[in-house]
Amino acid sequence: MGLFHCPLGAPYYDDDACIDCGLCYANTPGEKVEASRRIREYMKAHAPRTSFVSKVAVCGKGGSGKTTAVALLAPAFKEAGRSVIVVDADESNPGLGRMLGITLQPQPLSDLFGRGGLLAERERFGLDDIPAGFVSAADGIRFLVVGKILDPFQGCACSMAESARQVMEKLDLQNRELLILDMEAGLESFGRGVERHADTILIVVEPSFESIAVAGRIAQMAQGMGIGRIGAVLNKVSSQPMASRTTQELEKHGVKVFGIINYSPEIAEAAFAGVPLKNGMVVKGAGAVIAALT
Repeated sequence: MGLFHCPLGAPYYDDDACIDCGLCYANTPGEKVEASRRIREYMKAHAPRTSFVSKVAVCGKGGSGKTTAVALLAPAFKEAGRSVIVVDADESNPGLGRMLGITLQPQPLSDLFGRGGLLAERERFGLDDIPAGFVSAADGIRFLVVGKILDPFQGCACSMAESARQVMEKLDLQNRELLILDMEAGLESFGRGVERHADTILIVVEPSFESIAVAGRIAQMAQGMGIGRIGAVLNKVSSQPMASRTTQELEKHGVKVFGIINYSPEIAEAAFAGVPLKNGMVVKGAGAVIAALT
């Protein structure tokens, strides 16, 4: 069936991590559906149950404003007393570091997890195990990047997605450390199982049919992984009626709204220019999200 990525990380059939779901040798649509059902049941049964938010994946449709939301939420979490680690897991968009005030782009984590990489064979690791050149910081927020597609014929983003998955799964967090991953747009990362070890899924939703539909799919997939804390952050909201309508539509998909980031010309200008968001831009909606998660 060509190149295969096991959702549970088994390098070959009958490895210790293999649950014999049958996905790797499924040929018919029915066999693939049944294998997927077995995987979801396994993940639900073995999902970590935590009352303390520690690993957050920020997801959503392309253009919904994930990067802006992360740039607003990271300092808000810091103000709430968390030690924030932001990982740019979007192999396309380049702007998150600039919006956090990062002046020195770190080396890509994919170099550490590839063949012969420093962390390639590690079962667990801490932030102190990551070499200094792979971590940048600004205003107390640490920043890492899985990698970017920079050249034609560079190949697919598989190694970058795998790096994001390994960070989510294997990074040991210390007291009050919080990991936030800005995920690639859409649903592919869920197909790879990148978010499986997150304890929280934040879905950034703009007021549009497509964004709401994708949010419903993301919530469904996250639930299938056994993730218990799932909610939406409404973004680019221009009025209270629009916020109410979007909230109602999301509720039809079973998606709870954690907070609302209203449209702001200042935020839009900062996003356009790719410059740091000022402290005053940490709007009420970001605070509402923090309150919903703490």
